[in-house]
Amino acid sequence: MTDLSLDSEQLDRYSRHIIMDGVGPEGQKRLLDADVLCIGAGGLGSPVIQYLAAAGVGTLGIVDDDVVERSNLQRQVIHGDDDVGRPKVESAREFVARQNPDVTVEPHETRLTADNVEDFLADYDLVVDGSDNFPTRYLVNDACTLAGVPFAHGAILRFEGQVTTFEADGGPCYRCLFPEAPEPGTVPDCATAGVLGVLPGTVGCIQATEAVKLLLDYGETLDGRMIFYDAADMTFEEVPIEPRPGCPVCGEGGIESVHDVEYEATCSI
Repeated sequence: MTDLSLDSEQLDRYSRHIIMDGVGPEGQKRLLDADVLCIGAGGLGSPVIQYLAAAGVGTLGIVDDDVVERSNLQRQVIHGDDDVGRPKVESAREFVARQNPDVTVEPHETRLTADNVEDFLADYDLVVDGSDNFPTRYLVNDACTLAGVPFAHGAILRFEGQVTTFEADGGPCYRCLFPEAPEPGTVPDCATAGVLGVLPGTVGCIQATEAVKLLLDYGETLDGRMIFYDAADMTFEEVPIEPRPGCPVCGEGGIESVHDVEYEATCSI
């Protein structure tokens, strides 16, 4: 039976989803009704935004206060040479508009901070974190865990990446594996150490896959385990993540608000 809530163009566009037992017309409608917040429109954010838009996730919020630089284009595939100097959120919005007219982009040209993160989370079903620094990663973890909002985490450097999902349902959080951020300057970033251009495509696609599965309530996510990917050796290593007793965020007697934590500087992306 045809689902009349999908028009003829949607039935054609999403036909390979609709014929799947794990999706079907009901699942596609769920995707179209979903609201996902993407933190960052850079290396990881690019494949996340590209594939979530293609899949028909109806509303994509994008938080990023940066502009496109030519050095971004080796890996940030939703931006082009003509976008250099433009806000990434606007370049991303135009990319999605060309790709899928079903998708609404809500651009937020701002930094994510302890003062605005809770307001952002109130409007979205889940979060995909493509940030490139530790303060933002811890802020996203803390805010999502406290609010009960699931999020997919990814990080990249040189030839290596890591990816996991936290469903915020009583399981572990990012601080259970990495309790504290390293001291500033002790861990290199992509700007100083470089990153293989194709690497974020792999990690970001896994994040997008996890987001779609969460929206469909299908399959098993990476909740409770992290994948470490080494592109040089083409190996994947899985590490279990257990709830840590005494975790200040997901443990008993932990913090009640992100304002209870002092984050290192403002959280750029």
